[in-house]
Amino acid sequence: MKVYTKTGDEGKTSLLSKERVFKDSIRVHAYGTVDEANAAMGLGKSLTDKQWAIDIIHRIQQELILLNADLATDSVVDNSTYRITPAHVEQLESIIDTLEQQRIPQPYFVTPGGTSASAAFDLARTIVRRAERCIVRLRRTETVPIPVALYLNRLSDLLYVVARCVEQEDLIAKVAKAVQQVLQSREQIDGGKNAMLEKAKKMVEAAEKKAIEIGVPMVIAIVDNGGNLVAQERMDNALLASVSIALNKAYTAVALKMTTEQAASAAQPGQMLYGLNTTDGCRLVIFGGGLPIWDNGNLVGAIGVSGGSVDEDVTVAKAGLAAY
Repeated sequence: MKVYTKTGDEGKTSLLSKERVFKDSIRVHAYGTVDEANAAMGLGKSLTDKQWAIDIIHRIQQELILLNADLATDSVVDNSTYRITPAHVEQLESIIDTLEQQRIPQPYFVTPGGTSASAAFDLARTIVRRAERCIVRLRRTETVPIPVALYLNRLSDLLYVVARCVEQEDLIAKVAKAVQQVLQSREQIDGGKNAMLEKAKKMVEAAEKKAIEIGVPMVIAIVDNGGNLVAQERMDNALLASVSIALNKAYTAVALKMTTEQAASAAQPGQMLYGLNTTDGCRLVIFGGGLPIWDNGNLVGAIGVSGGSVDEDVTVAKAGLAAY
């Protein structure tokens, strides 16, 4: 059978009773509007991943085919021959009651469009309302089974609740995902900080051990790749001036991405960085004892040691760096 039949070329169509009516008759308009609603429900079904909603909508779509068959019947028959019965209406009411227990109350007018799926279900709801108005008009002059009118009335309510529940679940999932991302980000940040702190403690311990071994009290400072202090220790009897010097050595090693020994060579008269130590608020230290910390090619921080001779400071700093 061909899709096109040419039987409606004169503007008429057939009801199930074989009666020919104009396509703009109120009965045809009524079941055509229900067909529109069915299509909009299909759109909503395709846009949601909520299986409970898909199951509900699919079942109703099948029932709407039966409902349209009732609407396309223009004859007085025994109620037992109609396809949509009061049991179908009661089933819709039961689904509404179940969903209402899950829905968060919204004491305000809803603006459709919270999600794509809910917007489609809201569209279907308004089309069902239009179909209901068509039936009210049709019943003034022709026979329409009472369950059909009641079914569409309850269906519009059900679609409203389905839209809200789908929207609600999507919103909860969206918020939960955002919170999870924030928590994971914080864990990564905190984990990174804790990892650096733990390594810094080991470096300080190793550097202190070497300082004790050579018999020179030292100040040991560890900074991150932003030059921020992570850990610092001043051994008993270490020079007070060494507190800021050690920290600035570490800062210099990070800022220049080189050891302070290398900076010292480059800052000599006639060299390209001559006068470097007078810049950056005089925080740049150009004598040995500051070493950058590299991890797989990435600069992660630096260690600075002060308290002894340049050679002693470098020796202790290297011992600390070896513990990273």
